[in-house]
Amino acid sequence: MVLAGAVRAQSAPATPAPLEGMWRGALPVPGGELELSFSVVALAGGTYFAALDVPMQKLVRVPVMVRQPAGTDSVLFLVPQTDSRFLARRSADGQVLDGLWCRPGLRTPVQLRRAPLPTTNKPTARFTPPYREEEVTFSNFAARLRLAGTLTLPPGTGPFPAAVLVSDLGRQDRDGLAPDSTALPGLLTYRLLGSLADYLTRHGVAVLRFDDRGVGKSAGANEAATPAQRAADVQAALNFLRTRPEIDLLRLGLVGHGEGANIALLVAGQPLPPAFVIGLGAYGLPGHETLLQQATLAWQAQKMPPAQLDVSLRRQRTLYDLIRYSTNPAQTQAIVTNLLRQGEPTLSAAGGQQQAAALLTPWYRSFLAFDPLENLAAVQCPVLLITGLADEQAPAAQHLAALEHELKASGNRLVTAFRPVGVNHLLQPPPVQWTMLNGEMKPIFSPAVQEFMRQWLATQIGK
Repeated sequence: MVLAGAVRAQSAPATPAPLEGMWRGALPVPGGELELSFSVVALAGGTYFAALDVPMQKLVRVPVMVRQPAGTDSVLFLVPQTDSRFLARRSADGQVLDGLWCRPGLRTPVQLRRAPLPTTNKPTARFTPPYREEEVTFSNFAARLRLAGTLTLPPGTGPFPAAVLVSDLGRQDRDGLAPDSTALPGLLTYRLLGSLADYLTRHGVAVLRFDDRGVGKSAGANEAATPAQRAADVQAALNFLRTRPEIDLLRLGLVGHGEGANIALLVAGQPLPPAFVIGLGAYGLPGHETLLQQATLAWQAQKMPPAQLDVSLRRQRTLYDLIRYSTNPAQTQAIVTNLLRQGEPTLSAAGGQQQAAALLTPWYRSFLAFDPLENLAAVQCPVLLITGLADEQAPAAQHLAALEHELKASGNRLVTAFRPVGVNHLLQPPPVQWTMLNGEMKPIFSPAVQEFMRQWLATQIGK
């Protein structure tokens, strides 16, 4: 093979210098050169996570495969997205890579020098992004509600294709963080919606993401928002973008996560639908069935005895039926409190009342009764459904399969489904693929999911 012979492998040093780091250099091109860099992070088992950045070509965090032939000082970087590869030999001190950048019909000598990876102890610190950010507010006039968010716009004047991001169930800010997530330190640096907005904007799509009702700078109360009311908030976000000259009104869509994906599909069946919908980890069963399935999996994981599991499931079904069908709120709260305390004898009367009140909020009651398949016949825009095979909150075999079947049975011929291996409900890949920050593994948004979304969007909206 020509590439394999382009750089002759030699014996590796006895103690090779670490490959981890930022490898920077310039790629000669007609009329000048392109600055590029490979970020390489060591993972468990002697493997690496790596990404390519070429700012002038708007290539950001492009996934890279790393190969180190045993017994040599050679390094191979494979970049499937750009059909490129870089095969190099390391210098004696391990700080320089000399080799060839290869694409079909092109081989160019390139030298890369190693620098330390940028690190920070501040979870909110970030590099200045190569796009515009704007703090915005908009109104849901029907609810007399003011919502706040961030609009990110690619470089240039547009008009750009655009997307509104819609969060999963529970109280979340515009980045996809819950206000009470301090109880879960591992999630503090993982901003699902913020990461998604950054990726899409770097690839030419304007993005609006906003705080849920009662979170951050948005007014209202999230626990009182039914799916229909959340859909009205999303419609307000779409209408706000329709007033912006930078936005291409014919290429304006929705990207929802979990319950947010179902809200996006609900909006897609209403007047003034979006141009496309991407559903990430969408629910395909009614809310009460979804929560019962999640509870069953959790109890089975705890190895609960079959007899106890049967009692717990019957109690849970009764609880959900009481909440869904109640007509007397005060009486229902007393019944639910009694049921909770029978299931947990150590629970105090005050604690039972507090838990019952949380279960009887308008949002919780509406979620239990919400059927995500009910209005799908009206959805005729292109739809991409992505659910990872490691998603335990909305397992693809039940949820994605139900949504895909119903959409196609309703005559929508523009439905695509993707089931990535090892990806969970938060769209994270297996931990072995996470990145390293200050000596700790940090979760990332699955590069495979990002790339699939990018390619699907390129087909649907021509980007």
